[in-house]
Amino acid sequence: MTETKALAILKKYTTKPNLIKHALAVAATMRHFAKLEGEDQEYWAVVGLLHDIDYEQFESEHCHKCVELLQNEGFDDKFIHAIQSHGYEICTDICPNCYMEEVLCAIDQITGFLIACALIRPDKKLANVEMSSILKKWKTPSFAAGTERQRIEGTCARMGRTLEYMLEQTLVALNDISDKLGL
Repeated sequence: MTETKALAILKKYTTKPNLIKHALAVAATMRHFAKLEGEDQEYWAVVGLLHDIDYEQFESEHCHKCVELLQNEGFDDKFIHAIQSHGYEICTDICPNCYMEEVLCAIDQITGFLIACALIRPDKKLANVEMSSILKKWKTPSFAAGTERQRIEGTCARMGRTLEYMLEQTLVALNDISDKLGL
C-alpha cells in the first residue's frame, strides 16, 4: 500500500481539512521515526495516515469501527492491531506490542501539541518553535489541555526514549511538511 492509495482511502471516510492535516502530520512523523530505526518508511507512514480512519464518521466507536473499515479495504490483522493500539488507555484496551505501535501512541497527540505551540506564535511557523518553549508549555497543564501528558510520558518510558527526544524528532518531522500544514 502506498501513501497515495492510503490517502484516497482516508478521504473516503474523512472530509474535514483539520483531520486530514492531522493524518498527514502523523504520517510524516511515523515516516521519520521509521527512517531513524531503519524500518519500512512507507508502511509506517500508511499506519500514521490511516490511524484515525473511523474518527470523523464514528467518533463514539473510534478504534473499534476501524476494524471493519480496514478489513473492507484489504488490510491484515497486524495492520489493524497497530491502528487500534493507538487508542490504548483512551478508548481501547488493545496494548501496543511493538516499537512502531508505541511511536504511534506517543506522537498522535505530540503532533497536535507541537502544532498548538506553532499556532500561538505571532508568525505561526513551526520553524520558529524552540524546544525551551515547548518544554515550558508541556509543564503548563492549561496549554493544549487535552494532551494526555502522563500517558505520553509513560509511553516514552516504555519505549526507552525521553520525552525530549520524542518532542525533538516530531518537530523535525513536522518541519519537513510545514508547507502542507500551513505552518
